[in-house]
Amino acid sequence: MTSIEFTHPLALLLLPLALLPLLRRRRDALPFPWLGLLPVDPLGSVLQRLWQALAMLTLAAIVLGLSAPGIKAAQIELIGRGAEIAILLDRSSSMDAAIRVHQRTVGESSAALQSKNDVARQALTWLLQQRPKNRFSLTLFNVAPIRVAPFTDDIAMVQAGLDASDVGRGPSDTKMGLGILAAIEGFEGRSYSGSRAILLVSDGGARLDKPIRERIKQGLARHRIALYFIYIRSSKNSPNLELVGTDVDARVEEVALHVFFAGLDSEYRVFQAEDPDSMARAVAQIDQLQNLPLIYRQRVPRIDYSRYCFAAALGCGLMLAGLGAVRLERLA
Repeated sequence: MTSIEFTHPLALLLLPLALLPLLRRRRDALPFPWLGLLPVDPLGSVLQRLWQALAMLTLAAIVLGLSAPGIKAAQIELIGRGAEIAILLDRSSSMDAAIRVHQRTVGESSAALQSKNDVARQALTWLLQQRPKNRFSLTLFNVAPIRVAPFTDDIAMVQAGLDASDVGRGPSDTKMGLGILAAIEGFEGRSYSGSRAILLVSDGGARLDKPIRERIKQGLARHRIALYFIYIRSSKNSPNLELVGTDVDARVEEVALHVFFAGLDSEYRVFQAEDPDSMARAVAQIDQLQNLPLIYRQRVPRIDYSRYCFAAALGCGLMLAGLGAVRLERLA
């Protein structure tokens, strides 16, 4: 049951002031030597009682407004479908290159080519629109991770971060290990409420040193996080990770990263994107995979009733002013 709370409860000590209109005032008495000659005035008695009631209500409403009554903020638990998804987007300079693998045909406009970052943002925007009730976080990375948005159900905030990733040009160096660790740290202190996943979108790989690999392995297992790697191939010569086994001699960074991910105890899948269509299909598959029951908490802000108290006081005050215009204060 919802209960009323007062932000300034000491103001309620002024409530006895609402009884002041019941006291008789000397200026209310009219000078008559004998009341027997006065006619009966039932309307005047009613107006007098009405004036007292309105005056009491005005004072009481003002005192209640000063005490700031309301329903305190709370968190409600809801059950939906989806996941907590940490988006980890590569923002190095290589992501500004065109994604189209095939050679341009004669007469094909260069405007038809899209950068890898544009294609990734469009696919991720679709994912956000499909899951308005899910929790998302956004981290960009190149030489260092950039936490853009913590876990939130405010899709507009995450979308604004994605749009901002199109501004400027990132450095060529990439520290993917630090980016993955930053995405894992985003789950710290959060109670487990359902499916969790990190969505890594990048066009490159990395050779991670042993301490970084161990921290990634422990972090994914501790927080029960699935890892999905959307690998954007830069050219026909880029390795095909979907055809790479876990027992190969990894001499290429992309292959080395894939082999490391595949050897983790946590859930891992790689998706390969070579054009806008394959990028969209990869995100759609992830949308189907991460569609399990999800328990999440939504914060309900405090409801303040002070405005209603002051509005009631204003209304009673206006009615008092109207009564004052018709009351007989003195004889002519």
